[in-house]
Amino acid sequence: MKYITVFIILIFSSISLFSQDDDNPVLWSHELNRISDTEYELIISGQIFEGWHVYSQFTAEGGSLPSEFTYEKAGLDYELVGKTQESPTETAYSDIFEVEETFFKKEAVFTQKIRLLNPDIRQVDVNLFYQVCKEVCIAVDKDFHFVLDGGEASIVTKTVDDRSLALGTALQLDIKNKELLNEGNSQGNSKSSLWVIFGLGFLGGLIALLTPCVFPMIPLTVSFFTKQSHNKSKGIVNALLYGFFIVLIYFLLSLPFHIFDSVDSQILNTIATNIWLNLFFFIIFVFFAFSFFGYYELTLPSSWANKMDAASNKVGGGIGIFFMAVTLAIVSFSCTGPILGGLLGSTTLAEGEVATNLTAGMTGFGVALALPFALFAMFPAWLNTLPKSGGWMNTVKVVLGFLELALAFKFLSNADLVGNWGIFKREIFLGVWILLFVLLTLYLFGLFRFKHYGPKQRISTGRKLTGLVSLAFTVYLVLGLSKISNLKLLSGFPPPDFYSVFETESDCPLGIDCYKDFEKGLAYAKAENKPILLDFTGWACVNCRKMEENVWSDPDIYTLLKEDYVLISLYIDDRKALSAAEQFDYKFESGRVKTIKTIGEKWGTFQTINFNSASQPYYVLLSPDIELLNSAIQSADIEVYRQWLLKGLESHKELAAK
Repeated sequence: MKYITVFIILIFSSISLFSQDDDNPVLWSHELNRISDTEYELIISGQIFEGWHVYSQFTAEGGSLPSEFTYEKAGLDYELVGKTQESPTETAYSDIFEVEETFFKKEAVFTQKIRLLNPDIRQVDVNLFYQVCKEVCIAVDKDFHFVLDGGEASIVTKTVDDRSLALGTALQLDIKNKELLNEGNSQGNSKSSLWVIFGLGFLGGLIALLTPCVFPMIPLTVSFFTKQSHNKSKGIVNALLYGFFIVLIYFLLSLPFHIFDSVDSQILNTIATNIWLNLFFFIIFVFFAFSFFGYYELTLPSSWANKMDAASNKVGGGIGIFFMAVTLAIVSFSCTGPILGGLLGSTTLAEGEVATNLTAGMTGFGVALALPFALFAMFPAWLNTLPKSGGWMNTVKVVLGFLELALAFKFLSNADLVGNWGIFKREIFLGVWILLFVLLTLYLFGLFRFKHYGPKQRISTGRKLTGLVSLAFTVYLVLGLSKISNLKLLSGFPPPDFYSVFETESDCPLGIDCYKDFEKGLAYAKAENKPILLDFTGWACVNCRKMEENVWSDPDIYTLLKEDYVLISLYIDDRKALSAAEQFDYKFESGRVKTIKTIGEKWGTFQTINFNSASQPYYVLLSPDIELLNSAIQSADIEVYRQWLLKGLESHKELAAK
């Protein structure tokens, strides 16, 4: 037991280590390989912090921002031999942008061959523009200097003329209370907590307890332990050990996924991105559902259970109890297997590390399954309060069957998105779910039944109450289909709002009136005496879209944004060129001079010099007089974001009253 405990602690410690998170999450290096007197190989390598990723040069158009190289004086002093090569890349489908994206995790290596045209050249200057993302996205410019003769790099300091100086100065805001910018907790937690996933697994385990494969085992097993032992305390200890081994078994079942994830972090994530795996899971979940409907039964080979049972009788003691727990896991598979499959699907679709999510969910499942064996062993009189086995357990299985079907159609929806078929759009998906829950409601009220479960029985109160819940959920789906509700409770399951049979006219988030130029938005805010929500975002920023779809869509927040704030959305990755008159050189405090050529570079510089930040999403509340109304915030949950906006309104009213 001591070694088992140490082992579990080590495992939990290893999977709970969270990744580094820094303002510069990529460590770059470069080297030069001489091929001949006139040919060289330029190699640029980046070590990417855990959890972050950088997008490829060749990621699909319409998705996240690709990496982009600029080779100074290419074609004059030297020529490029072929394209810039890169490795090792990974691919995943983006539900937000509906494209297959290519990116780097952990490491990025770029290689470019050049051939000299000018034999006197001694240095090659290369600029890399890239986007690195985790919970936020950071657009970065990085310069590399390759010295062909092995000497010191020569870095030319640009001068800033008066016109550029004036344009750069115009970007600087006179923020009166800049010290407020980073006060308090400026970062909400938008990730699904492991405790939430543990809770979902625990709920799945409680449901599994109500199935005919598990429920009858509770009094039999508890009675076995209490009667087998010579004293009550030993029986309780054995039952607790039995429960512990149940938890351990389901915990151990998740560990292979960590091994796969360490070999290739995308092995599990491809379940949510690969068209064929999505179709495969759709078929599997339909198969699970009809087993719950009673058309056939899923079982593991009976020889497995017989061998485990024989081993438990032969060995005895703690090891024998372990084999008893394994036997329970095997014989109950026909009921727990589909639920565990649903748990795998749900954790795959959740945010965060899939293997870690699965461990949390499987552990929660095991705890719920083990809990009654421990409790009833400690308090055997409670066994008399358990309901008798009967037809109600078949009802549980049918309800689970409908839930399995609903989850199956989520995988079919993913396949439709990946294949870009345009068939299973949001409204159609919701229509299918409405049909499923209408059928479930009719079943629960006894208006139709499955013949496999015998003659029609009296409808119990519990079944009627469950029917009312199913009816209420059906109405909720109908309200979502008719746009009366935004289906916040189902965020992430239906296809995104933009994947609709209807076309949207506005390119502002959720159709809210917005400005994409700070000066124009500021002028409107002054005229209306309204506070400003400054939204630093990106066309290719996945997390920005998640905030808009999952947080901004909340009715209270949507109303605040639409009626009480002036929304100014500045797109940092907008690669449209500024007019020649608007382009300028900007000199940072470090002495580095950057040429501002695009709209995105302008607003990215604006964000950096005024708010000392380069990540997106990034939200700032300002008064029309350029005074901060609250600390800055990035990703946040609904309640944190709502309170943040309300505090900003309160501060604006206080300033206006002065």
